[in-house]
Amino acid sequence: MPESTLKHRSLQDDNTTADQDLIIEQDWQLPEFSIKEIRDHIPKELFNRDLLQSSYWVMHDIAIVGALFYASTYIDYLPTKFQWVAWPLYWFLQSIVATGIWVLGHECGHQAFSDYRVVNNVVGWILHSFLLVPFHSWRLSHSMHHKKTGHIEEDEVFLPKTRSMAKLPKRENDPEGDGPHSIFEDAPLYVIFHLCIKLYFGWPFYLIFNSTGPLAKRKEKNLSHFNPKTSIYEARHFWDIIISDLGLVLMLGLLVYTAKMTSTWEVIRYYALPYSFVNCWLVLITYLQHTDPALPHYSAKVWNFQRGAALTIDRPYGFGIDYFQHHIADSHVAHHFFSTMPHYNAVKATRYIKKALGSHYHHDDTFIPVAAFRAQSLCRYIEDEGDVLFFKH
Repeated sequence: MPESTLKHRSLQDDNTTADQDLIIEQDWQLPEFSIKEIRDHIPKELFNRDLLQSSYWVMHDIAIVGALFYASTYIDYLPTKFQWVAWPLYWFLQSIVATGIWVLGHECGHQAFSDYRVVNNVVGWILHSFLLVPFHSWRLSHSMHHKKTGHIEEDEVFLPKTRSMAKLPKRENDPEGDGPHSIFEDAPLYVIFHLCIKLYFGWPFYLIFNSTGPLAKRKEKNLSHFNPKTSIYEARHFWDIIISDLGLVLMLGLLVYTAKMTSTWEVIRYYALPYSFVNCWLVLITYLQHTDPALPHYSAKVWNFQRGAALTIDRPYGFGIDYFQHHIADSHVAHHFFSTMPHYNAVKATRYIKKALGSHYHHDDTFIPVAAFRAQSLCRYIEDEGDVLFFKH
């Protein structure tokens, strides 16, 4: 790991009264750098957005989705035993490429697609509506995730449960220190089952109930991304939410019409099943970018934007997946520092950010299923009190 040119310090070594009041686990060193210092390490041209290049990637993904769909229309002509392999393969491959379309819509939401807000919003609305995502509704809540990444109270996604939320005994009354544990809790099948539930239902539950959102809002009712009057949004966002809902209504109408013209089963196997796996990819990618036993969460006392952004992990997925998903997983640190940077430049910017952050750049080559199992089994909760808090299990 190259040595960083930026500064880091351990607040536990400070002698100031404020620092002595902090509770920092595992002698974690808090980084001391500004966004400008990091930005200055990156060539200026990498911040440029190219509408033509971004449009190429949209056409690229649509062409591949279309080619996979066309190829799948021949599966029924195969011998039955081959169909049992061909259909799941189609669903898997189509979900990978369709997730790439989701990522391009995500870039539109960050205004990283082009220099033109209207173009970004229209393209993003179309791409995300095709995947049954309420574009503006998601865009607005997702912006809070970027603004508050790693904040123990205000981050938008995958906030950990606290000890009290996990209904565990108080720390001083806990004989195990991180328990008690049930006899099933560490069983591999138990962990895998709960991981599968998270992956398959996490995205719709987030949209409908804002699950995993800010701790202060988890007890509120009607926190749906489809509700323009929920506390997630401000009054000025009303028509943005309505337009987002309209996109979903139009897409659902198209699917219902297609089902009537063909059959419900046709819509399920060509669209619904690949779509459901897209949702799994979204949850998996987001979960593993911000959940790992090696990384803490910060309290309001020590949190700032750049510290939070550095609590992100770059994870390569391999097997061509990073290419088709536009490197959303293996250049995500760059994306969190500079979300208006397009994906085709984020990969290049990563090597500069890596050098700038030094030990505070996080990259993990662990095989993704293993990393997911580890996160699910080891990242159970954090303590109720503290300023730099690591997951416990």
